[in-house]
Amino acid sequence: MESTNEKTLFEVSEIQLSYKSKVKSSLRPKISSSRDAENIFRQYWNDDVIELQEEFKMMLLNRYNKVIGIFTVSQGGIAGTVADPKLIFGCALKAAASGIILVHNHPSGSLRASDADIKLTKKLKDGGNLLDIQVLDHIIITSEAYFSFADEGLL
Repeated sequence: MESTNEKTLFEVSEIQLSYKSKVKSSLRPKISSSRDAENIFRQYWNDDVIELQEEFKMMLLNRYNKVIGIFTVSQGGIAGTVADPKLIFGCALKAAASGIILVHNHPSGSLRASDADIKLTKKLKDGGNLLDIQVLDHIIITSEAYFSFADEGLL
């Protein structure tokens, strides 16, 4: 006779993946430049905290660079926020995204990419290559302007 402890060792959860879009493909915006991406991201940013709190978001794109959706990865403090690669790629995989564009704000107003920003971007680009998910850009925004890693040749 099996004990209760032995039985629970063999119980596992079934994992199911699903994805349903509420937006027709013909209505999704197409991203052709960093300016296109920045304009869309700004629509999903709270202007009241852009100079107060750092946030990290991502845009999910299909094979034709049409926007599948925007996902808020994290919200942090004045000097930083955590961008967890498992969360980023878990979301991208669930949405069957072919590409992603990353964005975070600098409450200080600086458009200079920090060493941590550069290292994270490289790490995510390398991870994306393994998963066949292109990291197309990483954008830093402030209340007044933006900086694109792709435009500056840092990607």
